Amino acid sequence: MPRRPGPGPRRPTIADIAQRAGVSKGSVSYALNGNPGLSEPTRRRILAIAEEVGWQPNRAARALSASRSGACGLALARPARTLAYEPFFSKLLSGIEAELSSNQIALVLQIVEDVGAEAEALRRWWAERRVDGVLLVDLRVDDPRVAVVQELDLPTVVVGGPGATHGLPFFPGNDAGGVRQIVDHLVGLGHTRIDRVAGSTAFASTQVRTREFRQALARSGARGRTISTDYTSAAGAEATRRFLTRAPVPTAIVYDSDIMAVAGLSTAQEMGVAVPGELAVVSFDDSILCEVVRPSLTACARDVEAYGARAARALVAVIEGEQVAFGDEEPSSLVCRGSTVA
Repeated sequence: MPRRPGPGPRRPTIADIAQRAGVSKGSVSYALNGNPGLSEPTRRRILAIAEEVGWQPNRAARALSASRSGACGLALARPARTLAYEPFFSKLLSGIEAELSSNQIALVLQIVEDVGAEAEALRRWWAERRVDGVLLVDLRVDDPRVAVVQELDLPTVVVGGPGATHGLPFFPGNDAGGVRQIVDHLVGLGHTRIDRVAGSTAFASTQVRTREFRQALARSGARGRTISTDYTSAAGAEATRRFLTRAPVPTAIVYDSDIMAVAGLSTAQEMGVAVPGELAVVSFDDSILCEVVRPSLTACARDVEAYGARAARALVAVIEGEQVAFGDEEPSSLVCRGSTVA
């Protein structure tokens, strides 16, 4: 009986060429496809290496690539005005867009009414082949979008977590770590009554922060209350007013966003409460808003643009069929300013 021939030599890949040339896989793709965006010496070097290793295009892969849309989707179930005044999302989108653009991938962004409309948008994008993958933000508790993308087998990366991601790659935002940094700072300054103005309880990140806030207070012997809101400045102002007019009055208030923190600072000043003399104010998000108000706001700082870029880079890898591990928690640091230290 004749022997079955063993496997032949492995076909050289774009990744092999990229490694030898010391460039990205995207640059190799540009050179091989004759696309602009590379210097002529770099293009010639890549083509020479491709010829040297005997690279040949994979017809099946090229057919698959041709059927792609060249776009990734992001649906936001938040008011459209959020993008106009919310620095976090502006930075996040900037990081996502920069990373996708470097791979010649467009970003399809749609503002929707609620999470149900977001799930419908995901189904429509998939049916119309408008996107090759999607990013999910604002992970909910028992999030229905997770089941939808898994049903559609739609490449997905979650910006946030951990939570009910059911195996989807996710990039946590260090919510628990940020809360610990804030509480430790305030307790170290002598505060024992610390209240918090939180975001929506529907978000997994809010629940992580609330759980860690309670545990951090318990460990330190401090006490505090939490009011959940919709992240708007009006809600931040109203929650601040409630805290400052109902005993026991806090000596520090933590806000889940800089928009609410700025509104809270203004409300306290209007009520004649001195910051930081009588009340310390801390924001979980840091932006230019925290620097331009007086006193400037102590805040938990993260590189949100890099955070968005990491998630987008992972999504591109998932679309290419690569295995992507869960991301490490995004590092954060507490920036101490005038709202907590005179």
